[in-house]
Order: sequence, then structure tokens, then C-alpha cells
Amino acid sequence: MDAFFPQFLQQLINGLSLGAIYALIAIGYTIVYGIIGMINFAHGEIYMIGAYIGLITLTAIGTAAGCPPWLLVLVALLVAVVVTSAYGWAVERCAYRSLRNSPRLVPLISAIGMSIFFQNYVAVLQTSRDLPVPDLIGGHLFSLAIGGFEVSMSNSRALILIATVVLMAAVTLYIGHSRMGRACRACSQDIQMAGLLGIDVNKVISFTFVVGAFLAAIGGVLIGLSINKINPFIGFLAGLKAFTAAVLGGIGSIPGAMLGGALLGLVETFASALLPTEYKDIVSCGLLMVILLIRPSGLLGRPEVEKV
Repeated sequence: MDAFFPQFLQQLINGLSLGAIYALIAIGYTIVYGIIGMINFAHGEIYMIGAYIGLITLTAIGTAAGCPPWLLVLVALLVAVVVTSAYGWAVERCAYRSLRNSPRLVPLISAIGMSIFFQNYVAVLQTSRDLPVPDLIGGHLFSLAIGGFEVSMSNSRALILIATVVLMAAVTLYIGHSRMGRACRACSQDIQMAGLLGIDVNKVISFTFVVGAFLAAIGGVLIGLSINKINPFIGFLAGLKAFTAAVLGGIGSIPGAMLGGALLGLVETFASALLPTEYKDIVSCGLLMVILLIRPSGLLGRPEVEKV
């Protein structure tokens, strides 16, 4: 019993930091679906590209003499955000815009094609092997000995949590109070009527893809700095988990994406601690099925009302 509390606390810290990454990616799914009703299955690869852009930037400026680590991380984040946002915009232009009025299966297949293309594109340019990421955020925010067990939070995990909370609050406030945010909410309610009222629908949809890529890029850079390695296939599984988190919380809801990511991260972490590691995905999928059986629209999602 004495060992239960410190182990529980450590797994809670690990689960929240993992869930924060899922939540950052899940917001990209949820805002795109909330406006055009489609799932961007290339979004996980956007996250992966963000991680690679961050590593390339760190490699390019790593020889800068006397450059403090926090400045290197900040530059890597800024470059990754700019370049990856361009990729997000390109995905909307190439895989979605011309297919927006097609049957829903068509843009879904197009997005899966973009996902496969990005995986192989990066594998050809950067090799398919794991690449090391320099440990620029070493050390621990705190490390406590409780009942003979050490409970700690690394600086990289603390940065992930802080960045996630700040970014999600900023996106929520922007969507709720800015002019573009009002346009996004209008399009999510009725995209045809929004266009008739003078809203540039194409601009709004491109904006949502760019914002999703922005958040995914930050998640990719931070996870690379946390686990200190990346490969071209990290986006596929992370994208699936983030999509699960978005559905779990209620796809179309930003707070739902946050809640779903945190819940999924905690469930996976505790399942890995209590059961053999290979069972964690089974537990996650089981949780999703139970939630959808009880509440088909997700925890914070609203049931769709058919307009007649």
C-alpha cells in the first residue's frame, strides 16, 4: 500500500503528458471535422513532418557557439510551425478542395493517399531509420522520494503540459472572440449559408488546416525532444490515437479533444503499468467502444440535428 501512491502519482504525470500530445493532434481533427465534416487522415503525418523540421533546424543551427538551449528550441518551434503550416495548407488544396462536394469516401481515400505519400516522401529524404534528437531540455522540474520510490517530472514533460494548456486556451479564446473565429463558427453551423452571407469559406477552411498543422508541429517537436528519437512512421500511430481521442471527447468540440486526449493518455499509461504492454491498445479501444455505446456523440459532443 505504501508503494501505491507514489507509483500512481508517477503514472498520472506520465499519462497527462502523453495525453497532452494526443490532445494537440486531436484539435486538428476536430476543427476540420467541425467545419467541413471530413476527417483529415493525413494529419498524423503533418505531426511527423513537424518533428523532422524541428530536427533539421536544430541540426542546421546546432554549431552556433554559445547559443542557449532554450533559444535553439524556440527557433526550432518557430521554423517547424511555419513550414508545417504550409504543408497543412497544401493538404487542403490538393486533397480536399476539389473533392469537397464529392461523396465522403472520395476525400477520405485522398487523405489516406496523402498520408502514405508523406511517409514515403520523408523516408526517402531522411531514411526510414530512427534519427537521434539532441537532448536540449534535460533535467527534472522536480524529483521527490516518497515511500522509497522516486516521483519525478522531467523538464520536457513539463514543457509539453504547459505548452498544451497555453495553446489550447489561446485557440479556444481566438475561436470564441475573433472575427475569423466567428466565421469558423458560422461555417460549422451552416457552410452554405455562411458563403451566401459573404464569408470566404475557402479561406476559413484553409485557416482550420493551418491551425491544426500549427498545433501538430509543436507537438511533433516537443515529443522529439522528449523521447530523443524520431522516424517517418511516428505520425501514423499517433494520428490514430489522436483521432480516437477526438471521437472519445466528441469530435467537433475543442474541449472534447482536450478531455479525450487526457483520458486516453491516462488509460494507456495505467494499462501499460498494470497489464502487459501489448494490451494497452485493447484497453483504449475498449474504452472508446464503451463510451460510444453509452454516449454516441462522445463525452462533450452534441448529437447532430438533421435540418429539414
